[in-house]
Amino acid sequence: MPSATITPMTPPGTQLGHAEVFRALASPKRLAILEWLRDPVAHFPPQRDGDLVDDGVCVIFIAEKLGVAQPTATTHLQALARAGLVTAKRMGQWTFYKRDEPAISAFKRSLRDEL
Repeated sequence: MPSATITPMTPPGTQLGHAEVFRALASPKRLAILEWLRDPVAHFPPQRDGDLVDDGVCVIFIAEKLGVAQPTATTHLQALARAGLVTAKRMGQWTFYKRDEPAISAFKRSLRDEL
């Protein structure tokens, strides 16, 4: 089955993108998700479908680790995706999320250069 990817609405290295990133990073739960996704093998159990590193982490595992319902975790993950900090891959009925390292690096460079 083809996978779908959620792309950010505004590039994270732009002024408008910065605002979206800051909104996403304002949540301690979202910061925790980003930290866990930095090393998914250390923070999540093996998955039946999808590789933790290559495909990302299933939203169900992220919800369990956050201690929230799946729709709440999805809301947090969609905010991170809109900000360009994570990518989403749909496989079957599940969505898998992983950090978008190039976008995160671009945001950090842009922020450093502009401040």
